[in-house]
Amino acid sequence: MKVLVTGANGFVGRNLCEALRNIAEGKDRRGKYQSLLPLTVYEYDRNGTQEELSFYCSAADFVFNLAGINRPKDPSEFMKGNMEFGETLLSLLEHHGNKCPVMLSSSVQASLEGRYAGSPYGESKLAGEELLFDYEERTGAKAMVYRFPNLYGKWCRPRYNSAVATFCDAIANDREFQVNDPSVELELLYIDDLVTAMLDALVGDVRRCRYAGAECVPAEDGRYCYAPGAQKASLGEIVGLLKGFRDARETLAVPNLGDGSFSKKLYSTFLSYYEPGRFAYSLKPNVDARGSFTEFLRTPDRGQISVNVSKPGITKGNHWHMSKWEKFLVVSGTAKIKLRKVGADQEGNPYPVDEYVVTGGDMRVVEMIPGYTHSITNLSDDEDLVTVMWANEPFDPENPDTYYDLV
Repeated sequence: MKVLVTGANGFVGRNLCEALRNIAEGKDRRGKYQSLLPLTVYEYDRNGTQEELSFYCSAADFVFNLAGINRPKDPSEFMKGNMEFGETLLSLLEHHGNKCPVMLSSSVQASLEGRYAGSPYGESKLAGEELLFDYEERTGAKAMVYRFPNLYGKWCRPRYNSAVATFCDAIANDREFQVNDPSVELELLYIDDLVTAMLDALVGDVRRCRYAGAECVPAEDGRYCYAPGAQKASLGEIVGLLKGFRDARETLAVPNLGDGSFSKKLYSTFLSYYEPGRFAYSLKPNVDARGSFTEFLRTPDRGQISVNVSKPGITKGNHWHMSKWEKFLVVSGTAKIKLRKVGADQEGNPYPVDEYVVTGGDMRVVEMIPGYTHSITNLSDDEDLVTVMWANEPFDPENPDTYYDLV
């Protein structure tokens, strides 16, 4: 398949083109998209020539028209900029007799409802929609019009037309920003969800809808198309989450990463705005004569991960927990891990000790069981022992659930 992407250097275009290249180069092996191979991607942007565009229009099997003007100096340029290129594109396709499907990136502002009433940008987008629908009726080519809500994700330009991008850039890199009304609610669509919908359109999997004002209403016979996954959040909620992501380097907190959650998508977006030189941060090890213990990550409902370093010959632990449990994974060195059930058997004798010798080459997990006192000993005379430790709950100094008992 030969795919033409106009506006290829823009936010949506760049993400789409990279996804298409992954398929074309065999890096994306998902079976759903293998029918597209061999895949050729024609990338066209404002620096392209008329001759290039004409050739692409003669050869393309599918067109994604993502080109448009978002921030002209004069609002009157919206209509000219967003209509003129659309007319050129469609006239070239018609000139070459190419009736391939055409996808148009429009905007929810084209509804001209509510706060979008009278929007010059919305009016230009609506005119572009009608231009494509007229083309469909005249030629029989399939038209796919997507009205985008507010988009966010990696590579979106800050201080341009995305509040999320502006906030991410400012909070990640200690720049000033302003929120005029934290209660303002946005409908947001993550770029990867949009790209997935566009790739699906290439293989004939298109979701149709109609609009009730500015609200998308799924409908099999709808005139418009939509990408599922849009979510709503207020400016105050967005900024609060972003500040929490920034502070996580100190708190070690991990946000809700549930499949499809807004915080998961927003965290991925936020990380992409760190500038080079800001990708690394230091942890705070607790160091004593025995070695060190450094907390790495903590979550409210999935526990805590730490790295434990024990010097040669050192034993740590000799304690047990009522309810807490842990997993030990030795990644360097050799350790003896011992566990003993707390208390005594029916004869009054201590329960037997269960021992495990593990090394960094084993990749073998040993579970620390509630009600069992346990210890870990570095068996080496000259090498540190490094163990990754996961506990089912973050350490709470007010309720440590840790009781000394020699194994």
